[in-house]
Amino acid sequence: MPEPRDFGPQPLAPVMARLGITNHDLVAASSDQLTYKMIAKGCKGRKLTPNVQNKILAALRALRPEANVALREIFNYQKSSVAK
Repeated sequence: MPEPRDFGPQPLAPVMARLGITNHDLVAASSDQLTYKMIAKGCKGRKLTPNVQNKILAALRALRPEANVALREIFNYQKSSVAK
């Protein structure tokens, strides 16, 4: 049986709003190839690969290192095997 792909709205969007970060800010701050589409999918709840999750987390940490955001705070569908 295939794993579901849509997990509903993720905590990423409220965290970004709380920190005053836009999608554009994340794309601009990313040293990896992060796209607007990846961020939009992550906010809407489409399951992202661990690689893309980590790209988004790295961009968040680059913008707001003082926020000390963890992966489990922005995505609530990952398994324990995903890097934190």
